[in-house]
Amino acid sequence: MPSENELCALHNVTRPTVRQALSKLENEGYISRHQGKGSIVRAIPDGIGILSIQGTTSIIGQKNLITKTLFKPSINPWPEPFIFKLSEQDIEVGCIILERQRIVDGIPIFYDISYLPNINIPRFMQKSFENKSLFNILRTSYDIEVIGGEQKIRAVKADKNLSTYLNVKVNDPVLHLQRKMKTNRFGYCFYSSIYCNTKDFFLEGTF
Repeated sequence: MPSENELCALHNVTRPTVRQALSKLENEGYISRHQGKGSIVRAIPDGIGILSIQGTTSIIGQKNLITKTLFKPSINPWPEPFIFKLSEQDIEVGCIILERQRIVDGIPIFYDISYLPNINIPRFMQKSFENKSLFNILRTSYDIEVIGGEQKIRAVKADKNLSTYLNVKVNDPVLHLQRKMKTNRFGYCFYSSIYCNTKDFFLEGTF
């Protein structure tokens, strides 16, 4: 790629802006940076980048991805037992639950349940999540940026609901990801439980 100075001049932006953009490209696996050599473009990954903190929509792209909201988001008590330890404040305010299905190239790949603490995210339930990135909505509407996280991964057998949402047979193996997303808002984390049909796809990415 051109040098940082060349990118600044070409796009009429500052050096910090260029460095931030290059860092994001590096984190997403599109470039590698080497001292003395600059930024080198890498091949675009072939897998599905669900492991990336950038979010599924950002990695796959809107062209091949359809996101369907299965149930309108609603405020509920946290499920018990929950997948991660919660703060007392989170337990008190309850969570907003959002259930969605992701379809890639016509194949149902993900059944995704998101859990967000009901704290300072006004009018969240009035927003449309059809073919939208949850990460992007949080970033642009609430200045909430994902900065890292934890996850647990295991194989489970598909029950009747999963067989319907993922177009697999009952008892077929399904990958289950449980995720805690840490954000730039102090003390604010949100969570997801993602079931993946990996029969025709593999998962990859940085986290």
